[in-house]
Amino acid sequence: MTAIMVSTMIVLLLLGFPMMIPLIVAAFIGFYSMFGGFDQMDFMIQQFMAGIRPTSLIAVPMFILAADIMTRGHSADRLIDMVMKFIGHVRGGLAISTATACTLFGAVSGSTQATVVAVGSPLRPKMLKAGYKDSFVLALIINASDIAFLIPPSIGMIIYGVVSNTSISELFIAGVGPGLLILGMFALYSYIYACINRVPTEEKASWPERWQAVRKAIWPLGFPVIIVGGIYGGIFSPTEAAAVCVLYAVILEFIVFRALKPAELYKIAKSTGLITAVVFILVAAGAAFSWIISFAQIPQTIIASLGLADASPTGVLIAICIAFFIGCMFVDPIVVILVLVPIFAPLVASAGLDPVLVGVLITLQVAIGSATPPFGCDIFTAIAIFRRPYIEVIKGTPPFVFMLILAAALLIIFPQISLFLRDLAFG
Repeated sequence: MTAIMVSTMIVLLLLGFPMMIPLIVAAFIGFYSMFGGFDQMDFMIQQFMAGIRPTSLIAVPMFILAADIMTRGHSADRLIDMVMKFIGHVRGGLAISTATACTLFGAVSGSTQATVVAVGSPLRPKMLKAGYKDSFVLALIINASDIAFLIPPSIGMIIYGVVSNTSISELFIAGVGPGLLILGMFALYSYIYACINRVPTEEKASWPERWQAVRKAIWPLGFPVIIVGGIYGGIFSPTEAAAVCVLYAVILEFIVFRALKPAELYKIAKSTGLITAVVFILVAAGAAFSWIISFAQIPQTIIASLGLADASPTGVLIAICIAFFIGCMFVDPIVVILVLVPIFAPLVASAGLDPVLVGVLITLQVAIGSATPPFGCDIFTAIAIFRRPYIEVIKGTPPFVFMLILAAALLIIFPQISLFLRDLAFG
């Protein structure tokens, strides 16, 4: 049965079907094989519905909607301008500013694709004009945008939390440390790159100019305050924080900044609805597929065949990192989380690993895979937005992928990089 399910998924993918179709078809094949027909089809439908029933998933369309509103408005521009005023004059300052702006907007939107569009569109022309090579610029934007997977609110963490039944609040706070670590690595590399290539610096902004930029960015900076402060202050849950973010984004862009007109809200909501529909169909299909493979004891069989049943906790973490890294190079990150998390769940439990640490490492691998050839989703987002050939977009990615892998290794060796803030907030 396992061979038939896997073969069917591969064939359907090669034929060009979207990922939801192979998942659904494979789940039905498994159901038919185990129960000898479709007489109990209502039970299978229940598994689809169970996948999208958790209330935590309500946060996903809310954060997508908030990100869409901010991307079309002025929030991103104000954050970028503030960062530039403080960092732009140092060696490599423009590149460091780009990485920092990606991190800040990721803390506002939770979406890597939205970050690529919002930050990359205005800053790429400036970096090219300043003397940076386009391959470096594209790689920096793509990989720095993936910090949005780690900095709350992270849609990937929400999906993992639902699938693994792990606290989303704890996952959010645990992602801050690794996100800042990666930002530091990217900033150091940008500084070294600028020194080697003798990239000129920007003119230093005066303190009045900096103060004015901060004043303009105060409102957008309210988003991370609402999300992080509200959740860990006990004011509201992650789901409620998402709804508050949408309200705040509407007030900001439609009333305060007046960047958008009420007529545009329909188009924004329609765009969010289409993206949400795709995500929720994937989640439902993934839940049914996960139930089938769990019922058939496929995870235990795979783990035993790979000799991981007696692996040390460190060995388990390394195996998880490798599996998710490879998976996200070829398939949508949400699908990889839905498929692989149930497979590794018994191994994580038997090794006594902290599910929050595992979740952060998985989210990091998702971030790496999203920017890694051949099929990283952010690569194709950059191709569509910047209209550059595939080879040019991926040319500068190896140093960034190496730094992300190094960050994963550091998390395995020093888990407190991730767990310190979690233990401080929930200890």
